Amino acid sequence: MSRAKSVILFDGVCNLCNTSIDFVLQRDKKDQFRVGALQSAEGKELLSRFDTNPDYLDSLVLIEGDQIYYRSTAALRIAKKLPGLWRILYGLIIFPPAIRDAVYDWIGKNRYRWFGKKNTCRLPTPEEKAKFL
Repeated sequence: MSRAKSVILFDGVCNLCNTSIDFVLQRDKKDQFRVGALQSAEGKELLSRFDTNPDYLDSLVLIEGDQIYYRSTAALRIAKKLPGLWRILYGLIIFPPAIRDAVYDWIGKNRYRWFGKKNTCRLPTPEEKAKFL
């Protein structure tokens, strides 16, 4: 994995998370991201490098170089790197993390009920394989 690539770790069985990753991959024309499931061996190993519980599933995780970001901060930093108007969402970073993360956590607590859950983690298509850890 190149250090220039940002790594997004996501809940591989969450339908909302998988749809979000599809959204990012479709727009990642500059090849800035690599993705992997939090449940994968690679995801767990990366989390352990940052003293994060390898069984962590509470939020989206973004790793940029030697920095790790969680929850709303991770989502906003990803949006900042997307083309078009998506990057203006980064302006929401001005709100205190406690407020942003409260909204993020509310969605996160309801994600399986609202969007469903898969029995197993998503597998990349042949076209996506190079983007996955």
